[in-house]
Formats: sequence, C-alpha cells, structure tokens
Amino acid sequence: MTVSNDTNQLAPSPFFIVMNAGSGDKDAVQREDAIRSVLAAGKRPYRLWRVSDIRRLPEAAREAVLLARQQQGTVVAAGGDGTINAVVREVLPSGSPFGVLPQGTFNYFSRAHGIPLDTEEACSLLLHGVLRPVQVGLVNQRPFLVNASLGLYPKLLEKREVHKQRFGRSRFVAALSGLATLLAPPPRLVLALDDGAGSDVVHICTLVVDNNLLQLRQVGLPEARAVQQGELAAIAVKAQGVGQLISALALAVLGKLGEADAVESFSFKRLSVKPLHGGRRIKVATDGEVTWMVPPLVFQAAPDSLLLVVPRSKTVGGEGG
Repeated sequence: MTVSNDTNQLAPSPFFIVMNAGSGDKDAVQREDAIRSVLAAGKRPYRLWRVSDIRRLPEAAREAVLLARQQQGTVVAAGGDGTINAVVREVLPSGSPFGVLPQGTFNYFSRAHGIPLDTEEACSLLLHGVLRPVQVGLVNQRPFLVNASLGLYPKLLEKREVHKQRFGRSRFVAALSGLATLLAPPPRLVLALDDGAGSDVVHICTLVVDNNLLQLRQVGLPEARAVQQGELAAIAVKAQGVGQLISALALAVLGKLGEADAVESFSFKRLSVKPLHGGRRIKVATDGEVTWMVPPLVFQAAPDSLLLVVPRSKTVGGEGG
C-alpha cells in the first residue's frame, strides 16, 4: 500500500475496478462511461473489468488484486453488497486498499460508511478520499460485510432467485417472492449456541449475525453500539408461526425490532453455532449469497481490518450520499 505523508491519505496510484455489469443492463453502460469520464478528468490510471457473468467475479477480483499488489494500487468493486463481498474475499488477505462504487439495491455497506450512491460522486471520492480501517465479519473464515444468516433468510433468497429467473428481475417480482415465502410456515432450527461464556439451545426460524451499524440502527437494536468494536450482533428470531413472524417484521420496519417478543439479540466476540438436527451441511447466506457450510459455524470479526476509501468527514453509520 502506498500512502502520502498523511498516513490516511491515498497517494496517486492506479485503480483496478471490478464491475458487475449484468447481462444486457443499459444502465451499466452509463455507469461505466461515468467511471471512465471521472478518472480520465482526474488523470488517474486504471483498469476496468466489466463482468457480465457473476461466476467470473472471483477470477477478475484475483487478477485485480495481483496487479494492485504489483503496482501499489487500489482495488475497487462496482456493484451491490454481493459483488462487494466477492471482491473483498480476494482483497482482505492481500491488505490492499479497497474502494466501492455502489450499484446495488440496498447498498448497506456503502451507506454505512458514507460512500455516495451516485456513481460520479463515488468515483470522485476514490480520487480525494482517505483510508480508514473497517471491520469485516467471518463465518468459518468466509468474509461478510453486512450480515450472515441461516434458516429463513437463505430460503427467501433462493426462492427469490428462482422467481426472478422465471418472471423477470424486478423489485415487484422480488417483493411478491418474499411475501410468498413469508406466508409459508417458517423453518424450524434447533441450534446450540456457544459464545464462550456458556452454551444454550434455542428453537428458532432464523439466525442473523450482523456487522452493519446502519442496518442495526434502522431495525432498532441496541447492539449497534458494539459492532465495529471487535464484536458482532446476533439476532435470533424465535417466531413459531406466520403471525409472530409478520409481527416481528413489522416492528423491524418501524425501527422497534428490540420490542418483538419473538426476537432475542446479543453482541459477542466469537460465537459457535451447531445444528442439533439435520444433515452434515447447512445453508448460509453471506451478504445475500447462499452457500453450503459444514458446522459448527464459527462467527467472529476478522483479525485484520479492510482498508476502505471513505470521505474525509465520514460519519460512521450515517446514510451517506
């Protein structure tokens, strides 16, 4: 990593940008043009990988990290939280500086760190921002920036993807898919949780481990204070039926999830999770991407921080933009 005399200030160096364009996305062309225009005006060298097949994201990210290390450059992810996660998996072990050009639906990671949602503004930030260490969560050594979950949420994500492929990719289809999943009987998980201070057996429909101040504040959980200080927040939803689940979701929308009877939350430094019933693998969603993992699942903050390009006057957990 190359920095100027101000240890937080990025020195002029090349950017290596991995962009999730999406097949046939006309907006992606406009975003790419905006990126090239801003960097050309700033006279900053760069290389951009425009990836239409998400299966090629890891390959492009590895190449970007290799060149960034060779040329003391900054790796940049252009996309939503899932794209950012895919690139961070390669960046985190390298220690390279990291930038974000948010292009997703919710953009929780970018917003929590004050990164503008407008592509031109976010690209300008790359030229004038500073480096700050940012906490990354791990589940069995797999990084996550926003949250990791098991139970209902991975199921919802998988159903949504099936419905999008069948009916088209739109927010309307995503909303109907989510509603259909929520109206079905929620899954039942029996988990043994061990945070080092003691173990407990819980019967829940979903477990979410959160690493995002903004998301925790929006749903109204006090554990937001602990996140980014070496701890993560666990949210166990114990809803036994559709009615309790809908009630908890309504309170989350109102920013009062902490008042839900069917929800228990706590902060921790290390949490071991082991299903007491089921197969040898369990589905886990990390920043919206579903994968299979072998229990026990161990959640903790990564020992090394991510060096993120942020605004000089960034407010942690702010809305950004």
